[in-house]
Amino acid sequence: MDLNQYQKQARRTATYPDVGENPIYPTLGLTGEAGEVADKVKKVLRDRDGTFDECSREAIKLELGDVLWYISQLSSELGYELEDVAQSNLEKLASRSARGRISGDGDNR
Repeated sequence: MDLNQYQKQARRTATYPDVGENPIYPTLGLTGEAGEVADKVKKVLRDRDGTFDECSREAIKLELGDVLWYISQLSSELGYELEDVAQSNLEKLASRSARGRISGDGDNR
């Protein structure tokens, strides 16, 4: 499956207020789901001494799917295809790498 195909299929399950003109809802959902990923990783560190067993890995995978769903919805709300978002990110990273700017902080490095 390619990213745009995923985006189209995921869009069929979007049932939130004002779908098609509401970037706020998927933005809030994205931050919530990213927090759930972080919480599951935190508990692996706390409860499993940092060992990611199959059960914890699968739970994180499910949460990552929710993150992807919200990224897909936000991209749709803003008029972007996921493959374009992904390609832009790769180009940004390649540029940073070529200029020796992968490390550090700030958007414009």
